[in-house]
Amino acid sequence: MKSRLLLVEDDPEIARVVRDLFLREGYEVTWATTGLEGWEDFQASHYDLVMVDLMLPEMDGFALCKNIRWKSDVPMIIISARKEDEDKVQGLHLGADDYIAKPFSLVELKARVESHLRRWNRYRGTPVYEKKSDYTNELTIYWEQQKIKLSGNEISLTSKEYDLLKVLAQNPKRVFSKNELYEHVWNYVDGEGLHTVTVHIKALREKLKDPIKNPVFIQTVWGKGYQFIGELM
Repeated sequence: MKSRLLLVEDDPEIARVVRDLFLREGYEVTWATTGLEGWEDFQASHYDLVMVDLMLPEMDGFALCKNIRWKSDVPMIIISARKEDEDKVQGLHLGADDYIAKPFSLVELKARVESHLRRWNRYRGTPVYEKKSDYTNELTIYWEQQKIKLSGNEISLTSKEYDLLKVLAQNPKRVFSKNELYEHVWNYVDGEGLHTVTVHIKALREKLKDPIKNPVFIQTVWGKGYQFIGELM
């Protein structure tokens, strides 16, 4: 079975050429025209490789790469007309695996995609996260079932509370700003929802019985955001 590709490109001429190339090769290709549409497509389905332009409406390619990498180790290739070294470095630091500048050779793009897919298919035999994770202070997260237990009792979380816990717990010790969490969990890129993040974090802490002053799971980093400090057993 051929791999599934996500192409996020707002230039219709480039996108159609790239899409048609891989369709002829037997791949399944989803084309998104904005960064936000690409992020929604990525969350809604499974992909084996993502190709991302940097200059995108609604959510730029840097933010999209960052969001995808928090969620998955899927190969990402940046395709961009921006050739500055700092853009390449920033994209790679955000988790992209490769960078190809426009205009580019379709033969070269195809070869790079095939190379990354070979490595990805070898890697996928070992998942990054097991089916469940046990933490000190009697917290267990069941990743596939999307549920948690505290002291042996199942805790009912809303979908947003679980998504917040998941992105924090799967990126331990990393500090997430409210803007980043709102963008990642609620799929919006404006700053109108910062209070929403605060409310959901508060509710999540209450359900985890995690005090603000002496937290064992979610710590506030004043002036910056939140980080997960739970220790794996």
